[in-house]
Amino acid sequence: MKKQTLYLSAIIIVGICVTVLLARRIDAHRPPPNPNALDESLYLNPTTARRMSLGFNGLVADWYWMRSLQYVGRKIISVREDVPIDNLSQLNLKLLAPLLDTATTLDPHFLDPYEYAAVVLPAIDVQQAIRIANKGIDANPTAWRLYHQLGYIYWQQKDYQAASEVYRRGAQIPGAPPWMTAMTAKMAADGGSRTTARELYMHMYEGSADENVKDMARRRLIQLDSLDQRDALRKLLTMYQSRVGQCPSNWREVQQLLRAIRAPLDASGAPLDPTGAPYQLKPGACDVELDPKSEVLR
Repeated sequence: MKKQTLYLSAIIIVGICVTVLLARRIDAHRPPPNPNALDESLYLNPTTARRMSLGFNGLVADWYWMRSLQYVGRKIISVREDVPIDNLSQLNLKLLAPLLDTATTLDPHFLDPYEYAAVVLPAIDVQQAIRIANKGIDANPTAWRLYHQLGYIYWQQKDYQAASEVYRRGAQIPGAPPWMTAMTAKMAADGGSRTTARELYMHMYEGSADENVKDMARRRLIQLDSLDQRDALRKLLTMYQSRVGQCPSNWREVQQLLRAIRAPLDASGAPLDPTGAPYQLKPGACDVELDPKSEVLR
């Protein structure tokens, strides 16, 4: 009996040891988890959430709104790089539209989620972005800012005629600023120009109460300034090539031309971009590019 007990005990001990070793081997060879593939559990659908809020719709809407921001924030942190808020397509944000939809169903007059959806969602699901923007307009027909946000979505999609029509409708609302009428014409005439883009982002920066949206607009304005600067520098380099017969090998060779256009320069004579980083000459070409450390959006 004792031998049988010892035999069974030995089998159990060996089995435990094999199990531990096998578990360690599996853990050692398991691929690292993809943070973008991991997600939270699904939330209640908007109608159910509204029914279960027991009259505290505004409070629950705020909760869903904060969860939306936290959800995006965690995704951005997981990739460990600077991601523009209006281009989050590389993240797996499948729950963002349902979260924003729920927040706006609980409180249809809560405007912040509509604006956030207009800026963030087009790069993820443009149809959801358009749907939520129209949902906001239906619930708040006198809120001209919602027309501005829907016009922004259509402008991003390069549907300038649709953007112009939305701005035209928004401009007719009492209290709408005069620039809404101006944007109607600009979208129809030259919606793809940098001038129109600059005006759109400037109005977004001045009119938004969301710091994330204001920061996005500010960075896009800096990007547009840099694009204009680079165009001017390319013309300067082409002018130098026509005079000398070759492209400059360094910025000192074009110092006089740089001073003529009053470009800000660093100690080495290189022109600076709007964030203070020096532009770089492309080797063997009359072209210019951003410094790798520049904060200008690519």
